[in-house]
Amino acid sequence: MRRLAPVAAAVVLLAAGCGGSSKDAAGTHAPSATASAGRSAGASRVEVPRAGRIPLLLDRRDVYAAGRPGLLSPVVRHDPARVYVPNSESNTVDVISQRSFKVIDHFPVGQLPQHVTPSWDLKTLWVTNDEGNSLTPIDPRTGHHRRAVRVEDPYNLYFTADGRRAIVVAERLQRLDFRSPHTMKLRRSLPVPQCKGVDHMDYTADGRRALVSCEFSGRMIVVDLRREKVVKTISLRTGAMPQDVKLSPDGRVFYVADMASDGVWLIDARRMRKTRFQPTGAGAHGLYPSRDSRRLFVSNRDEGSITVISFRSRRPVAKWRLPGGGSPDMGGLSADGRTLWLSGRYNAEVYAINARTGRLLHRIKVGSGPHGMAVWPQPGRYSIGHTGILR
Repeated sequence: MRRLAPVAAAVVLLAAGCGGSSKDAAGTHAPSATASAGRSAGASRVEVPRAGRIPLLLDRRDVYAAGRPGLLSPVVRHDPARVYVPNSESNTVDVISQRSFKVIDHFPVGQLPQHVTPSWDLKTLWVTNDEGNSLTPIDPRTGHHRRAVRVEDPYNLYFTADGRRAIVVAERLQRLDFRSPHTMKLRRSLPVPQCKGVDHMDYTADGRRALVSCEFSGRMIVVDLRREKVVKTISLRTGAMPQDVKLSPDGRVFYVADMASDGVWLIDARRMRKTRFQPTGAGAHGLYPSRDSRRLFVSNRDEGSITVISFRSRRPVAKWRLPGGGSPDMGGLSADGRTLWLSGRYNAEVYAINARTGRLLHRIKVGSGPHGMAVWPQPGRYSIGHTGILR
């Protein structure tokens, strides 16, 4: 929102691009034993995909099978564990050590930095300087930032699943700009006048379609990423303000956080139609799947809480409240899945939360208006954008 706005099994799966899965008692697909073997055995070998085609899923029934602890790509294996925090009101980035929980670097960027986005090939972190009309590249191996690249209105940033194109979400201009993923040279603009406040998205399991939120229109749009064309509009309700979007592990349901309705919408990912609404808490905003593909963390920004949803039942199973309040917004999970990191949008702070119990571990003071921060490195083979949606 603009307002502040090596186990053999794992290697075989990576080469084959698919695997078995089991069903739990409720009949929904649980993470497969094969995919889970990588986690329990401490798998560390991951093939690096080549741009040009959409990589096959490690487990065709678990979109997040490549996100298990230990499944770090060779590209990121030696990247230091950091949290990169864009401070929207300070026009700066703070860098936090995940080991010491202290700010270890601080540098200026362009005006109104909104998100820090990993590139498809995992080699660059891009700071989206929205009103500065630029992207600041950061080398996650060294932490050094380079000269900004001129780009119009980069509120958010994504990459097609085949790695061929970057998608700059130009919220103010009501466009999706398809660009070269390295130089950011414009290839084609897709106007989306029906999607006022275009901001967040996630892709279907096959990577061919995107479900995109329209914050100020109370609706979603579906974009065919191959044809670069809007193919459907989904109305939510009058006054809805959809935010973050995440696909369920089995690829059947999209969850859409709605800040104005205080919960999440469930949308059928095959038929692309709304199924129901699930209340979570005031100001529902960010969505983060757990590393075992069993839970979804929903940050409720306006009430200082996190709702935990079971992917199996699609219902809440817990709510964690930050002691003393706060404004949990966006972030991600540590590589081992033990710590949930969230920015405190209105409190100039970052929260480190135990992802098993919900206990607040640390509050870390940062610049003003911290927003879409990236927790790095992450398990996975490639990034489709935002603050780190890896597959």
